[in-house]
Amino acid sequence: MKLEIFQVDAFSEKIFSGNPACVVPLKKWYSDDFLLNIAKENAVAETAFFIEKKDFFELRWFTPDHEIDLCGHATLATAHVIKSIFKNKSKHILFKTMSGELIVKLQDNIYYLDFPSRKAVTSKLPDEIKLSLNIQPKEVLKSRDFLLVYDSQSEIEKILIDTNQFSKINLGHGGVIVTAVGNDVDFVSRYFTPQATILEDPVTGSAHCSLIPFWSKRLNKSKLKAIQLSNRGGDLICFNKSERVIIGGKAVIYLKGVIEFDDNY
Repeated sequence: MKLEIFQVDAFSEKIFSGNPACVVPLKKWYSDDFLLNIAKENAVAETAFFIEKKDFFELRWFTPDHEIDLCGHATLATAHVIKSIFKNKSKHILFKTMSGELIVKLQDNIYYLDFPSRKAVTSKLPDEIKLSLNIQPKEVLKSRDFLLVYDSQSEIEKILIDTNQFSKINLGHGGVIVTAVGNDVDFVSRYFTPQATILEDPVTGSAHCSLIPFWSKRLNKSKLKAIQLSNRGGDLICFNKSERVIIGGKAVIYLKGVIEFDDNY
């Protein structure tokens, strides 16, 4: 048995930057254990699996540790495979997912993801997170993720995580966003996930479901530019649409391959 597999660098127009995601087209759904083992073998932050239906695509995302409820960069990567490899001609791609219906549009070589807005509210920082940070935030909010606000881009760049403390907390599907106003863009961020194989995610589309409404209100702007300050880095174009957010970025194919397995799955 064989499955095609593609590795895509999302939120970037050149390889070796942005966030790598693997994309696996399926004809049917295999067991969750099998899909999780593929994600573990791929050893990137997320692997996306999709099945084409008549006028939409079923889409699921797996980290090397578990299935997740929403992933921006792997959705962008999947849309890029559907458009560039399978030559889909539709004006937009409709995905049905654990987080509801998601629409992706391609315009001028930029993919625009229509995602739910997740407005963060003021919260208290758990001791496990507080003790893991070398620099403390000036504000703490929470939606799915904790959203920690800092004074400057320099502070975001200097943040270090004590994994011994950080790994003591379980946030389910969530993680910890650190963010500040950017030097050359509207805002910058980084994203960390406790108890995960990959501590820091290179570019996190789903985190911007909370970042966009926060910074849109704080800066009084509906269109914003953002950079995620990981080692690989990533550029995002952001629009606040009240109950929805639009996240824009580019993508490039890094690898095309084949998964070979027996038919016991």
